[in-house]
Amino acid sequence: MIPPPFHVVLYEPEIPPNTGNVMRLCAATRTVLHLIEPLGFRLDDRGMKRAAMDYAGDVDMHVWKNWAHFLEEQKPGRLFFIETGSGQSYTTAPFAAGDCLVFGRESRGLPPSMLAQNAGRCYEIPIINPNARSLNLSNCVAIVLYEALRQAGGGRHSHTP
Repeated sequence: MIPPPFHVVLYEPEIPPNTGNVMRLCAATRTVLHLIEPLGFRLDDRGMKRAAMDYAGDVDMHVWKNWAHFLEEQKPGRLFFIETGSGQSYTTAPFAAGDCLVFGRESRGLPPSMLAQNAGRCYEIPIINPNARSLNLSNCVAIVLYEALRQAGGGRHSHTP
């Protein structure tokens, strides 16, 4: 079996359908999904299940009791933090297979202390309209993950009906 090329980390996600959509994306790309507690919902939430459809069984998903537990047990390789206002475009990040792409809560993003400790590895998706403050979490994960896959030479297979 081919090892998963990337890891997506959702730090304290709050909205079940967003996590369900990310589950579906991770299943489609063979990306490992990590959820950092506390979660703003139960994993058996109907909205999340509806968004994930029948892909939940195809996702390599891990739930961690907190950020420290994730770091201690997972021992991740390179971490890239995606956060509005970081100043560096995600397209400039040097992604490679095995990297962890870290996304924050829908309402508050990633903690300022986490961003400060990892300032050189923080990237953003540029927002053109100054009146728009952020993008949907599952859209952000899709945008960045597919750029990472492109850089790593993946994502060339397409499903033909």
